[in-house]
Amino acid sequence: MANQTRQLARLLGSEGCLVIVVQVNAPYRPQWIGRFRGVRALFRLVPYVVRLWIATGKADLIHVMANSGWAWHLNAAPAIWIGRLRGKPVVVNYRGGDADAFFSRQLRWVRSTLACADSAIVPSGFLAAVFAKYGVASTVVPNIVNLETFHPAISRPATPHLIVTRNLEPIYDIDTAIRAFAVVAAAHPDARLTVAGSGPSLPHLARLTADMGVADRVCFTGRLDNAVLPDLYRSATVLVNSSLVDNMPISLLEAMASGVPIVSTNVGGIPYLVEDGKTALLVPPGDPAAMAAAILRLTRDLRLAEELARAGLEAVQQYAWPNVRSKLFDVYARVTDRESLSSARSAS
Repeated sequence: MANQTRQLARLLGSEGCLVIVVQVNAPYRPQWIGRFRGVRALFRLVPYVVRLWIATGKADLIHVMANSGWAWHLNAAPAIWIGRLRGKPVVVNYRGGDADAFFSRQLRWVRSTLACADSAIVPSGFLAAVFAKYGVASTVVPNIVNLETFHPAISRPATPHLIVTRNLEPIYDIDTAIRAFAVVAAAHPDARLTVAGSGPSLPHLARLTADMGVADRVCFTGRLDNAVLPDLYRSATVLVNSSLVDNMPISLLEAMASGVPIVSTNVGGIPYLVEDGKTALLVPPGDPAAMAAAILRLTRDLRLAEELARAGLEAVQQYAWPNVRSKLFDVYARVTDRESLSSARSAS
């Protein structure tokens, strides 16, 4: 979501909008506060609310990037309520893959806050269906992928190079990807796996690679800068996504734009994004054997891998900025009662 926020701010700026980004995770001041749970949340929340109040006073439109759980209550809700108090139009851009479970637990609080927004947008038909289930109207405005930055390589490596580009957190179940890779490595002794991401699961995952006997063939890069990430995709033969909960992962869009075949779990919004057998191979979650079989199928059937890559490259065109721009600006125009965005002076 942070990458999408940065990209959206840059693209809106290129359209002549003045964009003020209010960061939810600014550094703690003083830094030592970060060692104390609870207290540190207060030290971050209060400055965040102050920055929100100042920024919304300068804005014509409030665009809130929202997620589930505490991120909703501590980050999104204050922005929506402050926008309402300021009398500014508010667009809530909701993108939590576990929205159904969150809404079922917190519907009363979520609905009351959403009622203060002028429009809710979601990046996928999957989330639109979840919103409709709870009686909340929404408009689909897809995620954006930069097709100038992410593009296919001239040639692919001759040996299997699998990549995972997700945070190292339990919901992304990278355990399954590693266990599947161990099966692939037994069939392809020259295969390697790169895991690009950071998170609390790193120590556990590193131990797992040792237990599976593939530690020397798995590279944990940590979080990669956006300038480096496109090269990683272009060096890959397969993108592996083993998530248990998901909405519209930008990593799948980046892989398609880079001409990389995809093997993914079929959870959440992923079947709305890619089609099994056409733009990806989809497998059940938590099933290393099925995931390994799909990966091996691509390493052995290069024609299928090429067909998936070609179809993915064609499908991803709809997520380029010119196509997303018109949908987003239609929402902006509607909530600001303007015929176009050209007269807007700022967005935050």
